[in-house]
Amino acid sequence: MVFFDERPARVAKDGEDGQHVSPLESRTRSRVLHMVSADGPITAAELGRHLDLTPAAVRRHLDALVEQGAVVPHEPTGGRRGRGRPARAYVVSGAGHSALEADYDSLAVEVLRYLEAHGGPSAVGDFARTRVRALEERYAARLAAAGDEPAARTEALVEALSEDGFAATARPVGAGGLTGVQLCQGHCPVQQVAAEFPAFCEAETDAFSRLLGVHVQRLATLAGGHHVCTTFVPTGGMGLRARKTTPPAGVDHRDATNRTTTTRTDTLTHVQEGSS
Repeated sequence: MVFFDERPARVAKDGEDGQHVSPLESRTRSRVLHMVSADGPITAAELGRHLDLTPAAVRRHLDALVEQGAVVPHEPTGGRRGRGRPARAYVVSGAGHSALEADYDSLAVEVLRYLEAHGGPSAVGDFARTRVRALEERYAARLAAAGDEPAARTEALVEALSEDGFAATARPVGAGGLTGVQLCQGHCPVQQVAAEFPAFCEAETDAFSRLLGVHVQRLATLAGGHHVCTTFVPTGGMGLRARKTTPPAGVDHRDATNRTTTTRTDTLTHVQEGSS
């Protein structure tokens, strides 16, 4: 299931792509951009099926988004499959992600640089953990209601993240001794900040581990230049022994990771980084 934020994203002003764009057209184009963010790499045919658009409408919106620099064709890393030329797929570009998020990045970076200069790197880490703590506390009851299984808790986390605009999806991955769920986030509201201050990605990853009750591993990030944030969530198999603990309100989350006892294997070479 795909979730996306229904709030329209401002990619270009009316007329900037050479034509007047009606409010309905602008909203549809925003939906196309959000779906590419959530499910990219995605083909025009897949977009049409999911959004109930005609091939002509999909091509019109994709052509406009490509012209604006919001989406770009994606070159597959694997070998060719089947006969003939593979269908062209699309992902959101750096400019497209900027259109999806509030444009306060430069000010936020300046504030964090000041904080780091006067309070040291640990001050930035403390701020990042405090920011994530509010999100974690909002999600805790929802994930607890999903039960103890990591896969079910991950689905609940996907729904919560998507409602907050992270364009999250999940799918099962792995085989044999190591299986899990690949959690992808097609949008990050602090992408530009996290590119300079990775403490934000680290704090979020730690929060996911606590919420899901297993040691998750971040494989790729938008801040690191990938087209999606990818997190591997182990759900069973070789090397996994987990005991779930959710820190109560008021507990210092910097120490919370020490309260989860896990042993795991780091053999994740069969999970493709950045895929969704």
